[in-house]
Amino acid sequence: MAQKLQISNRANRTIRAIIAALLVLVITFSAISICQNLGNRLKADVTDEKLYTLSDGTKAILARLHQPITMKLYYAKTATLKAPDQIKYFNNYYEFVKVLLQEYVAASKGMIKLQIIDPRPFSEDEVQAIRYGLRRYSITQEENFFFGLVVQTAFGVEKVIKFFSPDRQNFVEYDISSSVDAAITREKKKVGILSSLPVMGEDISEYMAQLKQMQGQATQPPWTFVEQLRREYEVKRLPTDINDINDIDVLLVIHPKKLPEQTVFAIDQFVLKGGRTIVCVDPHCIADRLNQMAMQMGASQSSNLKGLLRTWGLEMPQNTITGDTNLMLAAPVGPNRRLENVVTFLGLRPGCFNKDNVITAELNQVRVLFAGALNEIEDLSDDGQDSNQTEAANIERTVLLTTTNRGNSITVSGPYELMFLEPSKLRSRFTVGFEPVSLAYLVTGRFKSGFPDGIEIEVEQKTEDPNETKKIKKQIKGLTQAEKDCAVVVFADVDFISDTLAYRDFSIFGKAPLGDNSALMLNAIDDLTGSTDLISIRSRGNFKRPFTVVDEIEKQAEAETAQEVAKLNAQIAGFTRELQSILASAEGEKAEVIGSTILQKQRDIELKKHEAQRQLNEIKLKRRERTEHLGNALRNFNMLMAPAAILIIAIVLGIRRSIRKRHYISHASDA
Repeated sequence: MAQKLQISNRANRTIRAIIAALLVLVITFSAISICQNLGNRLKADVTDEKLYTLSDGTKAILARLHQPITMKLYYAKTATLKAPDQIKYFNNYYEFVKVLLQEYVAASKGMIKLQIIDPRPFSEDEVQAIRYGLRRYSITQEENFFFGLVVQTAFGVEKVIKFFSPDRQNFVEYDISSSVDAAITREKKKVGILSSLPVMGEDISEYMAQLKQMQGQATQPPWTFVEQLRREYEVKRLPTDINDINDIDVLLVIHPKKLPEQTVFAIDQFVLKGGRTIVCVDPHCIADRLNQMAMQMGASQSSNLKGLLRTWGLEMPQNTITGDTNLMLAAPVGPNRRLENVVTFLGLRPGCFNKDNVITAELNQVRVLFAGALNEIEDLSDDGQDSNQTEAANIERTVLLTTTNRGNSITVSGPYELMFLEPSKLRSRFTVGFEPVSLAYLVTGRFKSGFPDGIEIEVEQKTEDPNETKKIKKQIKGLTQAEKDCAVVVFADVDFISDTLAYRDFSIFGKAPLGDNSALMLNAIDDLTGSTDLISIRSRGNFKRPFTVVDEIEKQAEAETAQEVAKLNAQIAGFTRELQSILASAEGEKAEVIGSTILQKQRDIELKKHEAQRQLNEIKLKRRERTEHLGNALRNFNMLMAPAAILIIAIVLGIRRSIRKRHYISHASDA
């Protein structure tokens, strides 16, 4: 009987253990499920730049959703298993995009549905991806790689991101939000571009384009900036001889070089009617490539709108460019030449942007080349002292871009000095300034016309003979003062939105924005059209973390190198002058002796150059060693942080357990 009781108790314990284990498994899985559901609501973005946190602009766009939206994320995840390493890199990028899209779903309050699709070969999903125009890259004979997004509304509107290029990772949120905003916006704003440059590509007929293609000649494509602009706006080309500007929301005037008076008058009247305008002038525009004949005839690469600028209370001095030793960048100034610091090639950084203005508040890096200097003109009185100048009263001018305090302007003799640039000579002429130089302005207020008396134009008039006409002069009047507030943005540079400075070319993925050049112009257009939600998104991802210690090390090493190089150049110049003097006074019978002297001096110069180069290499070596030492220290610190934290927690728990154990033993002994 006792034995049966023992067996029964043993069986009961086994059953209880099994039930307990099952309950533990149920509780564990339930806890995991609960934590997963809570995790969708309770999240913490611990990245320094808050990469997984939606910006206020995105939230504002999502708050305006009035219809359901479906997002289809196409990613060939299976195909990447057979892909080379450069394709497998996209797996991490895909996870980032997926998590970001899930944030859109969470913030949309049920208005956005996300579908993640892995298009397999010959499947309906692959056919749909191709139909949407997503870019595909062949991995094998059958496998194709896709990585794009389709945004669909309930009314059938589709916006497509053809490919998530890794070089636009900083702009992912902007691209997605822009697609959503474009999908829910019924009408696109209209942007008119008036330029003396082929900004929108060659303006030729379809027949001429086909003829050039047959002859093997490529037509000049639009600037990449224009292609980017067309994604969000309806872009319209305006002729340079236009006499009336209407039916557009924003006028973009790029490099207004030698415009006819009637065109300048049309711009003036468009502004006075309340038309929002952006003007890009330039004292020396690299994008304005002159042919040899034009150079021989003394053609200039500058543009200006003196009369209108004065009306707005600004001026840009002719043949004056801006430099800054704190911001200068290196560039090759000719074929087969090394990189050289160009004092007028500037990389604007935080501190150069107006943080109180929405156009520039979020910018991190903008590059300008041979930019002009914009000066404010003091308000002019109506006392008749200068009848050609218009009073700049009731105008508010806001500086958008500046150099640092060490910026200054350089006056050049003419365009040829910059066409055949010598950076060292330009640097020697530059004088460090004491206050920032202004490169861009936002001007608002009720402007007066730059043509108070109108303009005189020639028109054709019919004569008594119906087959003949004659030209007569006619006075055209317009508004003399704005009836409502006007807004104009003026940039003293054109090249900053050219493909050379604003974009970087990638053979596989096309062109990607470089820095914030294109973002600056798009911000200005968005602000003038009233679309401010996208501005807070466009530049937020373009982070340039300031490694100030490394920068300081490099600047110090560069300064030391510059002193050595300058000293060496001075010595070489002195020896060269001495050699030329000896050659000038040489006589035939002394040629051999003089030749040996010259050779000796050349050897001395080469030895000095070799010694200077050795010192330069030592400086670079020390700079690299210090930089690598700093990098190793930071890496080791990051690697040791987690183990150190765990070790500290373990020590604290061990001490706590030891104290509690001693406390328990003490109480037990007392009992």
